Amino acid sequence: MTTQRTSGRRKQALAAAAVVAALLTTAACGGGDDNGGGSKNGAAGFDAANNKVAQASLAKKGGELKFASAQDADSWDTTRGYYGFMWNFSRYYSRQLVTNKTEPGKAGAEIAPDLATGVAKVSDDGKTYTYTLRDGITWEDGKPITSKDVKYGIERSWAQDVLSGGPTYLKEVLDPKDEYEGPYKDKSKDKLGLKAIETPDDKTIVFKLPKANSDFEEMLALTSASPVRQDKDTKSKYGLHPFSSGPYKFESYSPGKNLVLVRNTEWKQSSDPIRKAYPDKISIKFFSNANELDQRLIAGDYDLDLAQTGLSPQGRTTALNEHKENLDNPVSGYIRYAVFPQSVKPFDNEHCRKAVIYGADHVSLQTARGGPQAGGDIGTNMLPPSVPGSEGQDYDPYDLAGANKKGNVEKAKEELKACGKPNGFKTTIAVRNNKPVEVATAESLQASLKKVGITVDIDQFDGSQTTGIIGSPSNVKKKGYGIIIMGWGPDFPSVQGYGLPLWNSDYILESGNNNYALIKDKKIDGLFDDYVNTLDDAEKADIAKEINHKVMEGGYYLPFVFEKFINWRSSRLANVYTTDGYSGQYDFVNLGLKSEK
Repeated sequence: MTTQRTSGRRKQALAAAAVVAALLTTAACGGGDDNGGGSKNGAAGFDAANNKVAQASLAKKGGELKFASAQDADSWDTTRGYYGFMWNFSRYYSRQLVTNKTEPGKAGAEIAPDLATGVAKVSDDGKTYTYTLRDGITWEDGKPITSKDVKYGIERSWAQDVLSGGPTYLKEVLDPKDEYEGPYKDKSKDKLGLKAIETPDDKTIVFKLPKANSDFEEMLALTSASPVRQDKDTKSKYGLHPFSSGPYKFESYSPGKNLVLVRNTEWKQSSDPIRKAYPDKISIKFFSNANELDQRLIAGDYDLDLAQTGLSPQGRTTALNEHKENLDNPVSGYIRYAVFPQSVKPFDNEHCRKAVIYGADHVSLQTARGGPQAGGDIGTNMLPPSVPGSEGQDYDPYDLAGANKKGNVEKAKEELKACGKPNGFKTTIAVRNNKPVEVATAESLQASLKKVGITVDIDQFDGSQTTGIIGSPSNVKKKGYGIIIMGWGPDFPSVQGYGLPLWNSDYILESGNNNYALIKDKKIDGLFDDYVNTLDDAEKADIAKEINHKVMEGGYYLPFVFEKFINWRSSRLANVYTTDGYSGQYDFVNLGLKSEK
Protein backbone atom coordinates (compact mmCIF):
# COMPACT_ATOMS: atom_id res chain seq x y z
CA MET A 1 0.00 0.00 0.00
CA THR A 2 2.04 2.90 -1.28
CA THR A 3 -0.12 5.48 0.49
CA GLN A 4 1.13 4.18 3.83
CA ARG A 5 4.69 5.13 2.99
CA THR A 6 4.42 8.61 4.42
CA SER A 7 2.51 7.48 7.46
CA GLY A 8 5.07 4.79 8.17
CA ARG A 9 7.96 7.15 7.69
CA ARG A 10 6.56 9.79 10.00
CA LYS A 11 5.64 7.19 12.56
CA GLN A 12 9.30 6.33 12.54
CA ALA A 13 10.14 10.00 12.97
CA LEU A 14 7.90 10.01 16.02
CA ALA A 15 9.70 6.95 17.33
CA ALA A 16 13.01 8.57 16.44
CA ALA A 17 13.23 12.30 16.77
CA ALA A 18 10.69 12.67 19.54
CA VAL A 19 13.00 10.85 21.93
CA VAL A 20 15.96 13.21 21.86
CA ALA A 21 16.50 13.62 25.58
CA ALA A 22 15.64 10.07 26.60
CA LEU A 23 18.03 8.60 24.10
CA LEU A 24 20.91 10.15 25.99
CA THR A 25 20.18 8.01 29.02
CA THR A 26 22.70 5.88 30.86
CA ALA A 27 22.10 3.91 34.06
CA ALA A 28 19.43 5.36 36.35
CA CYS A 29 20.41 6.95 39.63
CA GLY A 30 18.44 6.57 42.83
CA GLY A 31 18.14 8.94 45.75
CA GLY A 32 15.53 11.24 47.17
CA ASP A 33 12.44 10.55 49.19
CA ASP A 34 10.10 7.90 47.80
CA ASN A 35 7.12 8.60 50.01
CA GLY A 36 5.14 10.46 47.34
CA GLY A 37 4.16 13.14 49.84
CA GLY A 38 4.47 16.89 49.54
CA SER A 39 7.69 18.90 49.57
CA LYS A 40 9.29 22.10 50.78
CA ASN A 41 8.94 23.80 47.39
CA GLY A 42 5.28 22.94 46.91
CA ALA A 43 5.57 20.09 44.39
CA ALA A 44 3.14 17.24 44.73
CA GLY A 45 5.51 14.33 45.44
CA PHE A 46 7.28 11.63 43.40
CA ASP A 47 4.94 9.95 40.88
CA ALA A 48 2.02 12.02 42.22
CA ALA A 49 0.88 12.82 38.66
CA ASN A 50 1.54 9.36 37.18
CA ASN A 51 -1.90 8.12 36.07
CA LYS A 52 -3.55 10.36 38.66
CA VAL A 53 -4.24 14.09 39.06
CA ALA A 54 -1.83 16.17 41.16
CA GLN A 55 -2.76 19.63 42.48
CA ALA A 56 -6.22 19.36 40.89
CA SER A 57 -7.97 22.03 42.93
CA LEU A 58 -5.13 24.56 42.75
CA ALA A 59 -5.41 25.52 39.05
CA LYS A 60 -6.25 29.19 38.57
CA LYS A 61 -7.03 31.21 35.47
CA GLY A 62 -4.11 33.32 34.27
CA GLY A 63 -0.36 33.33 34.00
CA GLU A 64 2.06 32.04 31.38
CA LEU A 65 2.60 28.29 30.99
CA LYS A 66 6.21 27.83 29.87
CA PHE A 67 7.33 24.82 27.85
CA ALA A 68 10.98 24.13 26.97
CA SER A 69 12.15 21.72 24.29
CA ALA A 70 15.31 20.38 22.66
CA GLN A 71 13.46 20.23 19.36
CA ASP A 72 10.70 21.86 17.35
CA ALA A 73 7.72 19.95 15.99
CA ASP A 74 7.99 18.22 12.63
CA SER A 75 5.15 20.62 11.67
CA TRP A 76 2.47 22.58 13.53
CA ASP A 77 0.16 22.02 10.55
CA THR A 78 -2.61 19.73 11.84
CA THR A 79 -2.45 17.64 8.64
CA ARG A 80 1.33 17.18 8.70
CA GLY A 81 2.33 16.86 12.36
CA TYR A 82 3.29 13.36 13.49
CA TYR A 83 5.33 13.84 16.68
CA GLY A 84 3.50 12.73 19.82
CA PHE A 85 4.03 16.05 21.58
CA MET A 86 2.67 17.94 18.56
CA TRP A 87 -0.59 15.97 18.72
CA ASN A 88 -0.82 16.74 22.45
CA PHE A 89 0.04 20.47 22.14
CA SER A 90 -2.05 21.09 18.99
CA ARG A 91 -5.27 20.70 20.97
CA TYR A 92 -4.64 24.22 22.29
CA TYR A 93 -5.40 25.65 18.84
CA SER A 94 -7.25 22.87 17.04
CA ARG A 95 -10.38 20.88 17.73
CA GLN A 96 -11.72 17.66 16.23
CA LEU A 97 -15.15 16.02 16.05
CA VAL A 98 -13.97 13.72 18.85
CA THR A 99 -10.79 13.68 20.90
CA ASN A 100 -9.17 11.89 23.85
CA LYS A 101 -10.79 12.24 27.25
CA THR A 102 -9.05 14.66 29.61
CA GLU A 103 -8.55 12.02 32.30
CA PRO A 104 -5.45 10.34 33.74
CA GLY A 105 -4.15 6.92 32.77
CA LYS A 106 -6.14 4.48 30.65
CA ALA A 107 -9.31 6.60 30.61
CA GLY A 108 -7.35 9.29 28.74
CA ALA A 109 -7.16 6.99 25.71
CA GLU A 110 -10.96 6.80 25.47
CA ILE A 111 -12.91 8.94 23.00
CA ALA A 112 -15.04 11.94 23.96
CA PRO A 113 -17.06 14.37 21.80
CA ASP A 114 -15.39 17.70 21.01
CA LEU A 115 -16.79 19.71 18.06
CA ALA A 116 -19.55 17.09 17.79
CA THR A 117 -22.51 16.85 20.18
CA GLY A 118 -21.76 13.20 20.83
CA VAL A 119 -19.78 10.24 19.58
CA ALA A 120 -20.76 8.84 16.18
CA LYS A 121 -24.11 7.37 15.32
CA VAL A 122 -22.91 4.21 13.56
CA SER A 123 -25.13 2.43 11.03
CA ASP A 124 -24.94 0.29 7.88
CA ASP A 125 -23.00 -2.53 9.62
CA GLY A 126 -20.25 -0.20 10.78
CA LYS A 127 -19.79 1.61 7.46
CA THR A 128 -21.65 4.90 8.13
CA TYR A 129 -20.69 7.38 10.86
CA THR A 130 -22.87 10.48 11.43
CA TYR A 131 -22.04 13.50 13.60
CA THR A 132 -23.89 16.70 14.49
CA LEU A 133 -21.78 19.78 15.26
CA ARG A 134 -22.29 21.80 18.45
CA ASP A 135 -23.72 25.30 18.60
CA GLY A 136 -21.30 28.17 19.24
CA ILE A 137 -18.14 26.66 17.75
CA THR A 138 -16.12 29.38 15.99
CA TRP A 139 -12.86 30.20 14.28
CA GLU A 140 -10.53 32.82 15.73
CA ASP A 141 -12.23 35.53 13.63
CA GLY A 142 -15.65 34.62 15.04
CA LYS A 143 -17.02 32.81 11.98
CA PRO A 144 -18.78 29.49 12.72
CA ILE A 145 -16.96 26.20 12.15
CA THR A 146 -18.99 24.17 9.66
CA SER A 147 -19.15 20.55 8.53
CA LYS A 148 -17.50 21.66 5.27
CA ASP A 149 -14.51 23.00 7.23
CA VAL A 150 -14.11 19.58 8.87
CA LYS A 151 -14.40 17.82 5.51
CA TYR A 152 -11.85 20.15 3.89
CA GLY A 153 -9.40 19.67 6.79
CA ILE A 154 -9.59 15.90 6.34
CA GLU A 155 -9.30 16.15 2.53
CA ARG A 156 -5.92 17.86 2.91
CA SER A 157 -4.43 14.43 3.85
CA TRP A 158 -4.84 13.48 0.18
CA ALA A 159 -2.44 16.29 -0.89
CA GLN A 160 0.65 14.25 -0.07
CA ASP A 161 2.71 15.97 -2.77
CA VAL A 162 2.28 19.29 -0.92
CA LEU A 163 1.52 18.27 2.66
CA SER A 164 3.55 15.10 3.24
CA GLY A 165 4.33 13.94 6.74
CA GLY A 166 1.21 13.22 8.74
CA PRO A 167 -0.76 10.02 9.31
CA THR A 168 -2.83 8.81 6.37
CA TYR A 169 -5.20 6.35 8.06
CA LEU A 170 -8.31 8.31 7.03
CA LYS A 171 -7.11 8.45 3.45
CA GLU A 172 -6.62 4.70 3.34
CA VAL A 173 -9.92 3.84 5.02
CA LEU A 174 -12.13 6.35 3.15
CA ASP A 175 -10.47 5.97 -0.27
CA PRO A 176 -8.74 2.58 -0.43
CA LYS A 177 -8.48 2.71 -4.23
CA ASP A 178 -6.79 6.13 -4.05
CA GLU A 179 -9.25 7.71 -6.48
CA TYR A 180 -9.55 11.21 -4.95
CA GLU A 181 -6.74 13.62 -5.90
CA GLY A 182 -7.00 15.95 -2.92
CA PRO A 183 -8.44 19.47 -2.58
CA TYR A 184 -5.65 21.21 -4.52
CA LYS A 185 -6.36 19.12 -7.65
CA ASP A 186 -10.11 18.84 -7.00
CA LYS A 187 -12.06 19.82 -10.13
CA SER A 188 -15.34 20.48 -8.28
CA LYS A 189 -16.16 24.14 -7.72
CA ASP A 190 -16.18 23.98 -3.92
CA LYS A 191 -13.05 21.73 -3.75
CA LEU A 192 -15.05 19.28 -1.62
CA GLY A 193 -15.23 16.41 -4.10
CA LEU A 194 -14.38 13.51 -1.78
CA LYS A 195 -17.47 11.32 -2.10
CA ALA A 196 -16.91 9.33 1.11
CA ILE A 197 -17.72 12.40 3.25
CA GLU A 198 -21.13 14.07 2.94
CA THR A 199 -22.15 17.45 4.40
CA PRO A 200 -25.95 17.68 3.95
CA ASP A 201 -25.95 20.92 5.99
CA ASP A 202 -23.50 23.04 7.99
CA LYS A 203 -24.18 21.05 11.19
CA THR A 204 -24.11 17.49 9.83
CA ILE A 205 -21.22 15.40 8.57
CA VAL A 206 -21.54 11.81 7.37
CA PHE A 207 -18.65 9.40 6.68
CA LYS A 208 -19.37 6.48 4.33
CA LEU A 209 -16.66 3.83 4.53
CA PRO A 210 -16.30 1.44 1.58
CA LYS A 211 -15.44 -1.22 4.17
CA ALA A 212 -16.04 -1.20 7.93
CA ASN A 213 -13.10 -0.43 10.24
CA SER A 214 -13.69 -0.75 13.97
CA ASP A 215 -11.01 1.85 14.82
CA PHE A 216 -12.43 4.55 12.53
CA GLU A 217 -13.44 6.87 15.38
CA GLU A 218 -9.93 6.56 16.85
CA MET A 219 -8.64 7.89 13.52
CA LEU A 220 -11.04 10.84 13.68
CA ALA A 221 -9.62 11.71 17.12
CA LEU A 222 -6.18 12.32 15.59
CA THR A 223 -5.03 15.90 14.99
CA SER A 224 -5.07 15.20 11.24
CA ALA A 225 -8.91 15.26 11.37
CA SER A 226 -8.97 18.93 12.50
CA PRO A 227 -11.03 21.42 10.49
CA VAL A 228 -9.20 23.81 8.16
CA ARG A 229 -10.96 26.76 6.56
CA GLN A 230 -10.35 26.98 2.80
CA ASP A 231 -9.78 30.73 2.70
CA LYS A 232 -7.13 30.42 5.44
CA ASP A 233 -5.28 27.44 3.92
CA THR A 234 -1.76 28.60 3.05
CA LYS A 235 -0.87 25.04 1.92
CA SER A 236 2.77 24.20 2.68
CA LYS A 237 3.13 27.35 4.83
CA TYR A 238 0.10 26.59 7.04
CA GLY A 239 2.29 25.15 9.81
CA LEU A 240 3.89 28.57 10.34
CA HIS A 241 0.54 30.03 11.42
CA PRO A 242 -2.43 27.65 11.69
CA PHE A 243 -5.84 29.33 11.99
CA SER A 244 -7.29 28.52 15.40
CA SER A 245 -10.45 26.59 16.22
CA GLY A 246 -9.42 26.19 19.88
CA PRO A 247 -9.01 28.42 22.95
CA TYR A 248 -5.56 29.72 21.93
CA LYS A 249 -4.16 31.21 18.73
CA PHE A 250 -0.67 31.79 17.36
CA GLU A 251 0.77 35.17 18.34
CA SER A 252 4.31 34.51 17.08
CA TYR A 253 6.46 31.64 15.86
CA SER A 254 10.14 31.56 15.00
CA PRO A 255 11.00 27.98 13.93
CA GLY A 256 13.60 26.38 16.17
CA LYS A 257 13.59 29.40 18.52
CA ASN A 258 10.21 30.02 20.14
CA LEU A 259 6.44 29.85 19.80
CA VAL A 260 3.83 31.93 21.65
CA LEU A 261 0.10 31.27 21.91
CA VAL A 262 -2.37 33.78 23.36
CA ARG A 263 -6.06 33.51 24.13
CA ASN A 264 -8.49 33.21 21.22
CA THR A 265 -11.12 35.68 22.43
CA GLU A 266 -13.74 34.22 20.05
CA TRP A 267 -13.59 30.78 21.73
CA LYS A 268 -16.49 30.07 24.08
CA GLN A 269 -16.12 27.80 27.10
CA SER A 270 -19.80 26.85 26.70
CA SER A 271 -19.00 25.28 23.30
CA ASP A 272 -16.08 23.21 24.56
CA PRO A 273 -16.51 20.30 27.01
CA ILE A 274 -12.81 19.36 26.80
CA ARG A 275 -10.67 22.46 27.41
CA LYS A 276 -10.52 24.55 30.59
CA ALA A 277 -8.04 27.08 29.08
CA TYR A 278 -6.40 28.07 32.38
CA PRO A 279 -3.28 30.02 31.28
CA ASP A 280 -3.50 33.43 29.56
CA LYS A 281 -0.42 32.66 27.51
CA ILE A 282 1.47 29.50 26.47
CA SER A 283 5.07 29.67 25.26
CA ILE A 284 7.72 27.25 24.02
CA LYS A 285 11.45 28.01 24.09
CA PHE A 286 13.59 25.72 21.92
CA PHE A 287 17.07 24.79 23.15
CA SER A 288 19.89 23.20 21.19
CA ASN A 289 21.47 21.69 24.31
CA ALA A 290 19.52 19.09 26.32
CA ASN A 291 21.65 19.61 29.44
CA GLU A 292 21.01 23.36 29.45
CA LEU A 293 17.29 22.66 29.00
CA ASP A 294 17.28 20.35 32.04
CA GLN A 295 19.20 22.89 34.14
CA ARG A 296 16.65 25.59 33.30
CA LEU A 297 13.74 23.27 34.15
CA ILE A 298 15.30 22.38 37.50
CA ALA A 299 16.02 26.06 38.18
CA GLY A 300 12.30 26.80 37.77
CA ASP A 301 12.62 28.94 34.62
CA TYR A 302 10.29 26.61 32.68
CA ASP A 303 7.43 24.33 33.69
CA LEU A 304 7.84 21.18 31.63
CA ASP A 305 9.60 19.57 28.68
CA LEU A 306 7.53 19.70 25.49
CA ALA A 307 9.01 16.48 24.05
CA GLN A 308 8.09 14.48 27.20
CA THR A 309 10.97 12.08 26.68
CA GLY A 310 12.62 12.23 30.07
CA LEU A 311 15.53 14.13 31.58
CA SER A 312 18.98 13.43 30.17
CA PRO A 313 21.48 11.64 32.48
CA GLN A 314 23.01 14.74 34.05
CA GLY A 315 19.68 16.43 34.80
CA ARG A 316 18.14 13.17 35.90
CA THR A 317 20.86 12.54 38.50
CA THR A 318 20.41 16.02 39.98
CA ALA A 319 16.61 15.81 39.94
CA LEU A 320 16.43 12.34 41.50
CA ASN A 321 18.82 13.37 44.29
CA GLU A 322 17.52 16.86 45.02
CA HIS A 323 14.03 17.31 43.52
CA LYS A 324 12.44 13.88 43.41
CA GLU A 325 9.07 15.37 44.37
CA ASN A 326 8.99 17.13 40.96
CA LEU A 327 9.30 13.87 39.01
CA ASP A 328 7.02 11.24 37.55
CA ASN A 329 8.05 7.88 36.09
CA PRO A 330 5.40 6.98 33.49
CA VAL A 331 5.38 4.08 31.06
CA SER A 332 5.82 5.71 27.64
CA GLY A 333 3.78 3.38 25.44
CA TYR A 334 6.88 2.60 23.35
CA ILE A 335 8.69 -0.69 23.02
CA ARG A 336 12.42 -0.61 22.22
CA TYR A 337 13.63 -3.68 20.38
CA ALA A 338 15.88 -5.46 17.90
CA VAL A 339 14.29 -6.88 14.76
CA PHE A 340 15.65 -9.53 12.37
CA PRO A 341 15.14 -9.00 8.58
CA GLN A 342 14.44 -12.41 7.03
CA SER A 343 16.14 -11.34 3.78
CA VAL A 344 19.54 -11.44 5.53
CA LYS A 345 20.90 -14.93 6.13
CA PRO A 346 20.82 -16.78 8.46
CA PHE A 347 17.80 -14.88 9.83
CA ASP A 348 15.56 -16.54 7.27
CA ASN A 349 15.73 -19.42 9.76
CA GLU A 350 13.65 -18.91 12.91
CA HIS A 351 16.06 -20.94 15.04
CA CYS A 352 18.91 -18.53 14.21
CA ARG A 353 16.61 -15.67 15.25
CA LYS A 354 15.76 -17.42 18.49
CA ALA A 355 19.47 -18.03 19.19
CA VAL A 356 19.90 -14.25 19.41
CA ILE A 357 16.80 -13.88 21.64
CA TYR A 358 18.13 -16.49 24.09
CA GLY A 359 21.76 -15.37 23.82
CA ALA A 360 21.06 -11.75 24.77
CA ASP A 361 21.58 -10.50 28.33
CA HIS A 362 18.28 -8.74 29.00
CA VAL A 363 19.39 -7.07 32.24
CA SER A 364 22.42 -5.61 30.43
CA LEU A 365 20.12 -4.35 27.62
CA GLN A 366 17.79 -2.77 30.20
CA THR A 367 20.78 -1.10 31.90
CA ALA A 368 22.02 0.27 28.56
CA ARG A 369 18.59 1.84 28.02
CA GLY A 370 18.71 3.60 31.41
CA GLY A 371 17.82 0.94 33.98
CA PRO A 372 14.39 0.07 35.42
CA GLN A 373 13.38 3.71 36.08
CA ALA A 374 14.73 5.63 33.09
CA GLY A 375 14.79 2.71 30.66
CA GLY A 376 11.77 0.62 31.60
CA ASP A 377 10.74 -2.88 32.55
CA ILE A 378 12.37 -5.75 30.63
CA GLY A 379 10.35 -6.22 27.45
CA THR A 380 8.94 -9.73 27.12
CA ASN A 381 6.72 -9.36 24.03
CA MET A 382 5.74 -6.85 21.33
CA LEU A 383 2.39 -5.39 22.46
CA PRO A 384 2.70 -2.17 24.52
CA PRO A 385 0.95 -2.06 27.91
CA SER A 386 -1.39 0.73 26.69
CA VAL A 387 -2.88 -1.39 23.88
CA PRO A 388 -5.98 -3.51 24.63
CA GLY A 389 -4.96 -7.17 24.44
CA SER A 390 -1.58 -6.52 26.05
CA GLU A 391 -0.60 -8.97 28.76
CA GLY A 392 2.47 -6.97 29.85
CA GLN A 393 5.21 -9.08 31.42
CA ASP A 394 2.70 -11.87 32.11
CA TYR A 395 3.23 -13.00 28.52
CA ASP A 396 6.91 -13.98 28.44
CA PRO A 397 7.29 -16.86 25.96
CA TYR A 398 11.12 -16.85 26.12
CA ASP A 399 11.26 -16.22 29.91
CA LEU A 400 13.21 -13.02 29.26
CA ALA A 401 12.28 -11.44 32.58
CA GLY A 402 12.61 -14.75 34.41
CA ALA A 403 15.22 -17.51 34.33
CA ASN A 404 16.71 -16.29 31.04
CA LYS A 405 17.00 -12.60 31.99
CA LYS A 406 20.81 -12.67 31.91
CA GLY A 407 20.83 -14.83 28.79
CA ASN A 408 20.74 -18.59 28.36
CA VAL A 409 23.88 -19.83 26.62
CA GLU A 410 22.70 -23.44 26.60
CA LYS A 411 19.34 -22.60 24.97
CA ALA A 412 21.03 -20.30 22.44
CA LYS A 413 23.43 -23.09 21.44
CA GLU A 414 20.52 -25.52 21.04
CA GLU A 415 18.87 -23.06 18.64
CA LEU A 416 22.15 -22.57 16.73
CA LYS A 417 22.38 -26.33 16.30
CA ALA A 418 18.74 -26.43 15.10
CA CYS A 419 19.45 -23.76 12.48
CA GLY A 420 22.53 -25.53 11.14
CA LYS A 421 25.05 -23.10 12.66
CA PRO A 422 26.40 -25.01 15.68
CA ASN A 423 29.57 -22.89 15.73
CA GLY A 424 27.70 -19.61 15.47
CA PHE A 425 27.74 -17.03 12.66
CA LYS A 426 28.65 -13.45 11.82
CA THR A 427 26.18 -10.58 11.28
CA THR A 428 25.82 -6.80 11.46
CA ILE A 429 23.72 -4.63 13.79
CA ALA A 430 22.36 -1.44 12.21
CA VAL A 431 21.97 1.40 14.70
CA ARG A 432 21.33 5.15 14.38
CA ASN A 433 24.45 7.23 14.95
CA ASN A 434 22.56 10.09 16.64
CA LYS A 435 21.09 7.95 19.43
CA PRO A 436 23.78 7.20 22.06
CA VAL A 437 21.48 4.94 24.06
CA GLU A 438 20.84 2.80 20.97
CA VAL A 439 24.58 2.49 20.34
CA ALA A 440 25.00 1.42 24.00
CA THR A 441 22.25 -1.16 23.47
CA ALA A 442 24.00 -2.50 20.36
CA GLU A 443 27.25 -2.82 22.30
CA SER A 444 25.47 -4.72 25.08
CA LEU A 445 23.99 -7.12 22.53
CA GLN A 446 27.36 -7.53 20.79
CA ALA A 447 29.04 -8.51 24.09
CA SER A 448 26.45 -11.07 25.16
CA LEU A 449 26.16 -12.72 21.72
CA LYS A 450 29.92 -13.22 21.63
CA LYS A 451 29.49 -15.73 24.49
CA VAL A 452 27.33 -17.98 22.30
CA GLY A 453 29.54 -17.75 19.20
CA ILE A 454 27.63 -15.04 17.31
CA THR A 455 30.03 -12.33 16.15
CA VAL A 456 28.49 -8.97 15.31
CA ASP A 457 29.79 -5.79 13.76
CA ILE A 458 28.00 -2.54 14.60
CA ASP A 459 27.22 -0.19 11.73
CA GLN A 460 26.21 3.29 12.90
CA PHE A 461 24.20 4.79 10.05
CA ASP A 462 22.98 8.36 9.58
CA GLY A 463 20.01 8.54 11.96
CA SER A 464 18.32 11.30 9.95
CA GLN A 465 18.18 9.04 6.86
CA THR A 466 16.36 6.02 8.24
CA THR A 467 13.75 5.95 5.45
CA GLY A 468 16.27 5.16 2.70
CA ILE A 469 18.71 3.14 4.81
CA ILE A 470 16.86 0.69 7.06
CA GLY A 471 13.52 1.60 5.43
CA SER A 472 14.77 0.15 2.14
CA PRO A 473 14.65 -3.68 2.19
CA SER A 474 17.04 -3.86 -0.79
CA ASN A 475 19.60 -1.71 1.07
CA VAL A 476 19.18 -3.77 4.27
CA LYS A 477 19.92 -6.94 2.27
CA LYS A 478 22.87 -5.35 0.45
CA LYS A 479 24.42 -4.11 3.71
CA GLY A 480 23.79 -7.42 5.47
CA TYR A 481 21.89 -5.82 8.36
CA GLY A 482 20.80 -8.97 10.21
CA ILE A 483 19.76 -7.00 13.31
CA ILE A 484 18.14 -3.53 13.33
CA ILE A 485 17.64 -1.57 16.55
CA MET A 486 14.48 0.55 16.66
CA GLY A 487 11.41 1.46 18.70
CA TRP A 488 7.70 2.01 18.09
CA GLY A 489 4.68 3.46 19.85
CA PRO A 490 0.97 3.40 19.01
CA ASP A 491 -0.66 6.11 16.86
CA PHE A 492 -3.83 5.22 18.71
CA PRO A 493 -4.23 2.53 21.36
CA SER A 494 -5.11 -0.54 19.32
CA VAL A 495 -3.26 -3.37 17.62
CA GLN A 496 -4.09 -1.68 14.29
CA GLY A 497 -2.76 1.70 15.47
CA TYR A 498 0.44 0.01 16.60
CA GLY A 499 1.16 -3.20 14.72
CA LEU A 500 -0.24 -2.87 11.20
CA PRO A 501 2.83 -1.14 9.65
CA LEU A 502 5.15 -3.53 11.51
CA TRP A 503 3.58 -6.93 10.87
CA ASN A 504 1.16 -6.82 7.93
CA SER A 505 2.52 -8.00 4.56
CA ASP A 506 0.68 -5.17 2.73
CA TYR A 507 3.00 -2.72 4.48
CA ILE A 508 6.29 -4.06 3.08
CA LEU A 509 7.48 -1.06 1.06
CA GLU A 510 10.47 -0.32 -1.17
CA SER A 511 11.22 2.83 0.84
CA GLY A 512 9.92 4.02 4.20
CA ASN A 513 9.31 0.39 5.16
CA ASN A 514 8.70 -0.39 8.84
CA ASN A 515 7.99 -4.11 8.48
CA TYR A 516 11.73 -4.63 8.89
CA ALA A 517 11.34 -8.34 9.60
CA LEU A 518 9.54 -8.70 6.23
CA ILE A 519 6.76 -10.69 7.90
CA LYS A 520 4.52 -12.31 5.30
CA ASP A 521 2.28 -14.48 7.43
CA LYS A 522 -1.19 -15.27 6.06
CA LYS A 523 -2.41 -16.03 9.58
CA ILE A 524 -1.29 -12.60 10.89
CA ASP A 525 -2.74 -10.80 7.85
CA GLY A 526 -6.01 -12.69 8.33
CA LEU A 527 -6.15 -11.74 12.00
CA PHE A 528 -5.78 -8.04 11.08
CA ASP A 529 -8.67 -8.46 8.61
CA ASP A 530 -10.75 -10.03 11.38
CA TYR A 531 -9.80 -7.21 13.73
CA VAL A 532 -11.01 -4.31 11.56
CA ASN A 533 -14.36 -6.06 11.04
CA THR A 534 -14.91 -6.79 14.75
CA LEU A 535 -16.93 -4.29 16.78
CA ASP A 536 -16.89 -6.08 20.14
CA ASP A 537 -14.09 -4.73 22.40
CA ALA A 538 -13.43 -8.04 24.15
CA GLU A 539 -13.13 -9.86 20.82
CA LYS A 540 -10.79 -7.13 19.50
CA ALA A 541 -8.55 -7.56 22.56
CA ASP A 542 -8.47 -11.34 22.01
CA ILE A 543 -7.44 -10.88 18.35
CA ALA A 544 -4.73 -8.39 19.39
CA LYS A 545 -3.42 -10.94 21.88
CA GLU A 546 -3.37 -13.64 19.19
CA ILE A 547 -1.49 -11.39 16.73
CA ASN A 548 1.13 -10.62 19.39
CA HIS A 549 1.52 -14.35 20.15
CA LYS A 550 2.02 -15.15 16.44
CA VAL A 551 4.67 -12.41 16.13
CA MET A 552 6.54 -13.65 19.19
CA GLU A 553 6.31 -17.32 18.19
CA GLY A 554 8.01 -16.44 14.90
CA GLY A 555 11.01 -15.03 16.75
CA TYR A 556 11.05 -11.88 14.60
CA TYR A 557 11.85 -9.51 17.49
CA LEU A 558 13.98 -9.24 20.59
CA PRO A 559 12.13 -6.74 22.84
CA PHE A 560 14.42 -4.70 25.12
CA VAL A 561 12.10 -2.67 27.36
CA PHE A 562 8.57 -1.46 27.88
CA GLU A 563 9.91 2.07 27.96
CA LYS A 564 9.65 4.43 30.93
CA PHE A 565 10.71 8.05 31.40
CA ILE A 566 11.73 10.31 34.26
CA ASN A 567 9.68 13.45 33.50
CA TRP A 568 9.84 16.86 35.20
CA ARG A 569 6.90 19.01 36.31
CA SER A 570 7.47 22.38 37.93
CA SER A 571 6.16 23.25 41.37
CA ARG A 572 3.93 25.90 39.74
CA LEU A 573 1.88 23.34 37.78
CA ALA A 574 -1.65 22.40 38.77
CA ASN A 575 -4.12 19.86 37.37
CA VAL A 576 -1.26 17.75 36.05
CA TYR A 577 -1.51 14.05 35.14
CA THR A 578 -0.12 11.53 32.66
CA THR A 579 -2.41 10.00 30.05
CA ASP A 580 -2.37 6.87 27.91
CA GLY A 581 -4.01 8.98 25.21
CA TYR A 582 -0.59 10.51 24.51
CA SER A 583 1.74 7.60 25.39
CA GLY A 584 2.29 8.49 29.04
CA GLN A 585 2.90 12.22 28.44
CA TYR A 586 1.33 14.83 30.69
CA ASP A 587 -2.01 15.88 29.22
CA PHE A 588 -1.14 19.42 28.14
CA VAL A 589 -4.58 20.72 27.32
CA ASN A 590 -5.83 21.39 30.87
CA LEU A 591 -2.62 22.22 32.70
CA GLY A 592 -2.89 25.26 34.92
CA LEU A 593 -0.67 27.33 37.18
CA LYS A 594 -1.13 27.57 40.92
CA SER A 595 -0.72 31.34 40.94
CA GLU A 596 -0.65 34.13 38.40
CA LYS A 597 3.10 34.73 38.37
